[in-house]
Amino acid sequence: MENFLLAQENIIRLGVFFGMFIIMAMWEVFYEKRPQILKRRQRWPHNILLTVVDTALVRVIFPVFPIGLALIADAEGWGVFNIITLPPMLEVLSAVILLDLAIYGQHVVFHKVPILWRLHRVHHADTEIDITTGARFHPIEIALSLLIKMAIIAAVGIPATAVILFEVILNGAAMFNHANVRLPNVADRLLRWVIVTPDMHRVHHSEIVEETNSNYGFNLSCWDRIFGTYRHAPRFGHLGMTIGLPIFRGQEEARLDKLLTQPFRNEPTH
Repeated sequence: MENFLLAQENIIRLGVFFGMFIIMAMWEVFYEKRPQILKRRQRWPHNILLTVVDTALVRVIFPVFPIGLALIADAEGWGVFNIITLPPMLEVLSAVILLDLAIYGQHVVFHKVPILWRLHRVHHADTEIDITTGARFHPIEIALSLLIKMAIIAAVGIPATAVILFEVILNGAAMFNHANVRLPNVADRLLRWVIVTPDMHRVHHSEIVEETNSNYGFNLSCWDRIFGTYRHAPRFGHLGMTIGLPIFRGQEEARLDKLLTQPFRNEPTH
């Protein structure tokens, strides 16, 4: 299984990404949760272009990627998982859960530390929330996130199989929980005991600070409950809430050039 995942990593990741994107895009079209004021044609090209910039930058800057580092850690015997012995399936499951906790913790830190928030607010400045919002991050934040993830992989000795599975799950989860879709109340109530649902995560994109600083989880919903950051619903309801931030609300702020400069500005520019 491990050899198959390693050999087919790119195909698996791209297949899941495009498959999930198509499914969620169709879901948004036919079962939209919130009517959008700023339409897809005004936002999607720039959000997607930002993702392309992120990917290109990572390829240029990093000579070794998380998968490669996981293989090096295994060969060199780095990290806890290379010291203790666990059944392979338990090791992979434990590693995926640990990475998910790390992403939750990183997300909290990027909200609490002012200089990091300036980077992360590019994600929150989207005045609508849908599947493209899940990939809308400033390139510097992407680079820092990758460094943090790689440090955890080396320190803990995360197996390569777990890294691949986690990346696939995280990408799929980000598209799912950012999607502008309607989910039956019963399904949402049951699912959010385990995973982060669109209604749960949408609260995190509220303009109200107390709501922005809640529901940090991307995949497993338990971390917000454990650490007291869980909020069930927005104050004004999902249809009445305001998405985004008080600043960078103009249509021009959805452009790629504006997204790249938002961390370095305090006010919109015209």
